[in-house]
Amino acid sequence: MAAPLQADLAAALESEHRAVSLPQEDAALAQVRVAVTTTGAGIDAATIDGLPALEAVVNFGVGLDAIDLAACARRGVSVANTPDVLTDATADTAVALVLATLLRVPSSDRFVRSGGWADGGSVPFGRQVSGRRVGVLGLGRIGSTIARRLAAFDCPISYHNRREVADSPYEYVGSAVELAAAVDVLVVATPGGADVGVLVDADVIEALGPDGVLVNIGRGSVVDEAALVDALVEGRLGGAGLDVFADEPHVPAALLDLDHVVLLPHVGSATVETRTAMAALVRDNVTAWLQDQRLLTPVDLT
Repeated sequence: MAAPLQADLAAALESEHRAVSLPQEDAALAQVRVAVTTTGAGIDAATIDGLPALEAVVNFGVGLDAIDLAACARRGVSVANTPDVLTDATADTAVALVLATLLRVPSSDRFVRSGGWADGGSVPFGRQVSGRRVGVLGLGRIGSTIARRLAAFDCPISYHNRREVADSPYEYVGSAVELAAAVDVLVVATPGGADVGVLVDADVIEALGPDGVLVNIGRGSVVDEAALVDALVEGRLGGAGLDVFADEPHVPAALLDLDHVVLLPHVGSATVETRTAMAALVRDNVTAWLQDQRLLTPVDLT
């Protein structure tokens, strides 16, 4: 176990496969065939090279940007993650952020709890969700599910991807800047990593504008966080709903007191049902590899 895992998964791996946790004595590490890690912790080249018998890395999560995939490929180490089982929960979180940010749910809740309503005060109006133009940046499994959910709110949906998705019912837009300029809400649902880089830069944020809202359930690394903070503080962006950040768990201090920003601690897949399913898929991948040298949900390293 190359990272701290939820207790039931760790106990199962220890019971079923004599799993050990890093750091560990060299004698134990020499026998390790599979490393289990998490999206947040990943696994670096030094750790991979320190496991001479390593054959596979199984990731608890979808994101792979913290795993040194080049080192895995160099060593011939196979990689698996947990796709599909967290799609619904993450899409639900994105929709929750759209609703909470536009309707100002958290700030209104704080207003009631602080006694502001009882004292005769008022809160700023929110903005209607139904019919609002939504752009999805990254129309993969999760992005497509987000689009389908928001279409039920009568929201016109458009998207930008590396390439146009065949048979998609949504309008394809050629760049992130063009997409931001054409919508009221921009939902980021892309993976991160060095090969992806920053997709939402100052130009994209400027195109979204003072009435626009940015929602990010993808990766903090794909957004220019400094440009985002400046735009929110200066009123050049209408709001943001953020589940991910550039340097987690550290959130820019300037965001903490902004009522038009909703902040979550990277909990997109954090439901009991989803985490149970993710743990089961990790266990199944580990068992399949140790028994048959195959992975149920392999990642293409080519």
